[in-house]
Amino acid sequence: MSDPITLAKTARESLARGLNALQTPGLPNDLGGVAEPVAAAMSSLHRIEASSGAALGEAAPQALDAVRRALAMLQAHAGSGHPAVEQATEAVAGSLGMVHSLSQFQGPATQPVPQQPAPQPQPAPQAQPIAQPQPVAPPQPVAQPPQAGFALGGTAMMDPGPQQPQPAAGWGAPPQQQAFAAPQAAPQPQAAPQPQANYGPPPQQQGWQQPQQAWPQPQQQPAPAMGSHPGSHPQAAMGSHPQAAPGPAQPIQVPPGTKRLEANLGAHSPTNFYKGLSGNDVIDSGGIFVATYQIPNLGETIAIHVTLPGGYEFEALAVVEWTREAPNSSAGVEAPPGFGAKFTQISPEGRQLVYRYVRNREPLFHDDL
Repeated sequence: MSDPITLAKTARESLARGLNALQTPGLPNDLGGVAEPVAAAMSSLHRIEASSGAALGEAAPQALDAVRRALAMLQAHAGSGHPAVEQATEAVAGSLGMVHSLSQFQGPATQPVPQQPAPQPQPAPQAQPIAQPQPVAPPQPVAQPPQAGFALGGTAMMDPGPQQPQPAAGWGAPPQQQAFAAPQAAPQPQAAPQPQANYGPPPQQQGWQQPQQAWPQPQQQPAPAMGSHPGSHPQAAMGSHPQAAPGPAQPIQVPPGTKRLEANLGAHSPTNFYKGLSGNDVIDSGGIFVATYQIPNLGETIAIHVTLPGGYEFEALAVVEWTREAPNSSAGVEAPPGFGAKFTQISPEGRQLVYRYVRNREPLFHDDL
């Protein structure tokens, strides 16, 4: 039993026997909450099996805590004298030692502590003085030749205007006075040709406004409005939805040759809905348990007529998922025989009736893993 996977499987099977004993009719109402921690422990043990022991560190403590809570609740009813309570207590207590052994498989995780301080290079300030001479020297001589070309077509007094930063120490005041004339002449050639070329495209945009005027034409069509819906023609194709209304009647139209069975559910009937460990929804992840001695074959499709308290009823198609034979007298648990079926076709009204029933009565648990 040193293998944690084998140990988890054995503990889960022991808890499954205890969970089966807790579903025996006639148990005290206080024992209804014991099934929840037992199912939680089985789910944690299944995670250990499915992950090949990878989830042992997280799932083992959870399973141990759930088993302890379930055993404490069962020991509070040890004096009831009911054989099912004794059977469940024995099964849960037998799994406690195995789950505790699983929690001992956890080893301390080594956490390497990196002690590598990130070196912070400080040559960054040296790059700043390198970047300073670049904007000063290169742009000025590059801008000089085009300005000299403009001076040939106009006045020569415009040339020394942009050359002020270089001879600033030698020439003094005269170039400064010419600099005031330079910004006045500079915006003139830039503003004259460029904005005029940019204002050319707007008349082209006016041409594009013509298709925008064409959009109101489909909006002004009143023809689709006659369909009593302000939507478009695709909504007319959606008329198939009212045709889908006979959908709830499909479970009633049972295929020929399908076996029909009755399932009467009451406040304390052995027939009840069930859910598995794979989910909490009794329809998507569970089904209905029908207590009967006429057990159909596994995988057989049947039609079940379900009657509920208050005169409610519905009919649905289902597939037999599992069966329970006659009770084993040696086990000391009187579990009624029957079968569990998963719904394949059920109307929306039937689905609402199932959900309302399970709100007032706790469904059964079935180990579907």
